[in-house]
Amino acid sequence: MKDQIKAHVKWQVEAYVKSKKDHENENIIKKIESFQNRNAEIVKVMANTTITDRKQEDDHTYVHYDVHMQYLIKQKDKMYMEEKLEHHLASFYKDKLYESREINQEDIILNQRQIEAELEENDDMPRISYRYDRLKAVQYAEKWWNSYNPAYKKFEVDCTNYISQCLHAGGAPMRGYPNKSKGWWMRSNNWSYSWSVANSLRIYLASSTAGLQAREVGSPHELMLGDVICYDFQGDGRYDHNTIVTGKDALGMPLVNAHTSNSRMRYWAYEDSTAYTPNIQYKFFTIVDNP
Repeated sequence: MKDQIKAHVKWQVEAYVKSKKDHENENIIKKIESFQNRNAEIVKVMANTTITDRKQEDDHTYVHYDVHMQYLIKQKDKMYMEEKLEHHLASFYKDKLYESREINQEDIILNQRQIEAELEENDDMPRISYRYDRLKAVQYAEKWWNSYNPAYKKFEVDCTNYISQCLHAGGAPMRGYPNKSKGWWMRSNNWSYSWSVANSLRIYLASSTAGLQAREVGSPHELMLGDVICYDFQGDGRYDHNTIVTGKDALGMPLVNAHTSNSRMRYWAYEDSTAYTPNIQYKFFTIVDNP
């Protein structure tokens, strides 16, 4: 079974390198088109497969496995590596593979739309001085992009929790404890809405006047390393996802890290995402110092 899974993954890897836009896998087609639209080329793809679970039901066997995908990208004279962890389910009948599909983690974001949290005004919160260390924020984002810091709670929809951890690693101060509707904090297995809920963090970044603060800009090109992008996949005004800028491509556009569908150095627009729709809206926030 392991050999059949590896052969299936190898077949998919070859589709990326050969740019087979007629491939039956829609996710592969979308990713190929995303790179071609940026005049970027997939030079090499590497895939490491790990079986995580196996279940037997009579003549049927169901195998869960992870694929750590690595894409070596060339754009103009710049080379960089994009990475993503994919979760798959392979189905066998009498030990013969008849189906293998990706379990799209980004669909969880849409199927489990997070609570709409009302945030209280922050005008009465004391001023906290800090300087945002973008390098430390990015270093943290790189260290934990495909794993989970045991010092923090892990969420099924973990994207905002991960971004909050990155911002805190960069020196952004927590405040507001123990009011879940106020400030931005995590402590003693408890947390504010703004720490863990995508739409609440978006509201907080737009409105905070003390502690962690940000300024909205009109273009992703204006963002720096350590800044935040918020995603409203359905364009209904309720933001579903957040990422942190960890690099720039050859055209100066952001590359981002994220959780839920764990990925690093991914192109900011998410056009290859299963959650992407033509109605998608973005918010671009640059983190500001509060000396």
